[in-house]
Parts: sequence; structure tokens; C-alpha cells
Amino acid sequence: MSTNPDVVVLREGTEGLSMESYAETLRERLPEHAVALARTPKEERERVPQARVVTGVTIDEDLLAEADRLELFACTFAGTDHVPMDALADHGVAVTNAGGIHAPGIAEQTIANMLVFARNLHEGWRRKENNEWRHFQSHEFTDSTVTVVGLGSIGQAVVQRLEGFEVETIGIRYTPEKGGPTDEVLGFDEDDVHEAFSRSDYVVLACPLNDLTRDLVDEDALATLPPEAVLVNAARGGIVDTDALVSALQYEGIRGAALDVTDPEPLPNDHELWDLENCLITPHTGGHTPKHWDRLVDIVATNLRALEAGEGDELENVVYQPDSS
Repeated sequence: MSTNPDVVVLREGTEGLSMESYAETLRERLPEHAVALARTPKEERERVPQARVVTGVTIDEDLLAEADRLELFACTFAGTDHVPMDALADHGVAVTNAGGIHAPGIAEQTIANMLVFARNLHEGWRRKENNEWRHFQSHEFTDSTVTVVGLGSIGQAVVQRLEGFEVETIGIRYTPEKGGPTDEVLGFDEDDVHEAFSRSDYVVLACPLNDLTRDLVDEDALATLPPEAVLVNAARGGIVDTDALVSALQYEGIRGAALDVTDPEPLPNDHELWDLENCLITPHTGGHTPKHWDRLVDIVATNLRALEAGEGDELENVVYQPDSS
């Protein structure tokens, strides 16, 4: 291994995936480059100062002091609120994220959750557990109105997969004047959100959690939804007021909810949501995919080559870019 690896993979894993497999995928994609896996804190202290690119969940600020060669930190998460952004900026290090690599899986799970409620499959599963051959009523997804809150990579993937289902779509985005892939586009203004919700059979949350979206789905928003509506949260738990959601589900304010994320998370085992038959819960698994490392390596490899070509201002998935002036 070169004493100056081009890429250093940090030891902390993500989503139960092996960082060894991440490093190996990088080596396969970048055979002309030196890729090192730092398996211990000692190896991280030794390797990071030598690297041009470091990639992992986050990076210890202390490792940056001697990292004079470092140009890019490639976060293996889509969110970077846990990353020491100020310290990286002070050292002139660009930051990218893994945004978009989870979109296909999350979109597929989102469609699946809506179809479960459309066809009442969860009721069929319950009757199977009881060895009970007894018919039940179902709905149709066709002619439904689906509101997708957030038209980033995940929201766009959801909308793409809705084509062919013969549904009406409403998109909510920060800049509605830009339009979008949905039949109608509205903004995050409260009146716009309530207008969309009032006409929705299904609401899909696919937006980031920030000051604007925290508790976006509150008591008023839930009361605005038709009683037959279903909420699908594929984003972050904090976008929904959990107490208000529990109440809406308990008293048939809405028909159901499918939650891949919760607030709090992990959801305590004695939480009321577990006992509600009209609430489907998965433990933040929507983005899991066997293609995780392949998609992330595509981004990292492209950006390494851009740095080598002197095109550091054209990186993909940029979260922070140092001023090159």
C-alpha cells in the first residue's frame, strides 16, 4: 500500500454494511489508485493526514490538524448535520454526501406501503395468522390523489414509479415556480400544504427535516386530511407530531399510516404506535439496498477524478464547496 493513499475509508460502519466491502468496491472501481481502510483509531490517525479523500460516517476534528493533503470528505450518509462542517470549512475541505443512493429502495417501499393500504393486505396478513379464511373489503389505488412532500431525489423516484397507476399527483417543493414532475406543484406555505392535504388520499413525506418541516404534519394538518387518507413517512420522524398522529389513528381521523421513521427513534417497545392495527412500522429500512456501495462509489470515484482534473468546483452531491477564488 502506498504511504500516501488517495482514499481512506474510516472504520465506522453504516446500516450494518461492512466498511471492508466499501473499500474493496472502491479498489475495484479505482484500480489505479491507492485505497486504504483504517480499521482502528491508530490507523485513522496515521492514514488521514496522508489522504486526498476521506470517506465515512463522520470525521474527528482532531484528525484534520495535520491533514494538509485532504481535499474532500465524502460522507456515507445523506444527512450531514452530524459532520463537523465548520472545522472542515476552516481547513478548506469540500464535503459531499450520499444523497440519492437510497432513492430507489425508499421509493419502492413507499409504493408498496400505499398498495398495502389500497388492497388492505395487512388485514389479510392478520387473518392468515389466525388461520381464518374470511373475506374482507379492499380499495383501489387507481384514481387516487397522491401528494408527495419534497421533490428531491426520493420524491422524484416516487413520482416516477407512480406513472402507470392512473393517479393524480401533487408535489410540494420549496420553489413551486420551478414546476416539477407532478400534475400540480405547490409550495411549503401552510395554506398550500393544507390545500394539498385536503384533496389527498395518500401523503408521502420525502423532504429533509429542518426548521421549516419540523412538525409539518401537526394536529391541524392531520385534521385537514380526509378520514380515508393514509400518511407514509419515508423521510424523518420529526416531520410528524407523533402525539397528534397517535390521536388521529386511534380516533379514525385518518385511515392509516406507514412509518419507516419515527419520533422518537428507535421507537420504544411500549409506545402506543406498536399496538395500532392501522399503523405499519419498519425500523428505518426503506433505503437498504445491496447496491448501496456501488452507488456511493460511483459518486466518490467521479469526484476523485474531478479533483485530479482540477475540476474541484464540479463535484457531485456537494454539501460544502470551498471558495476557489
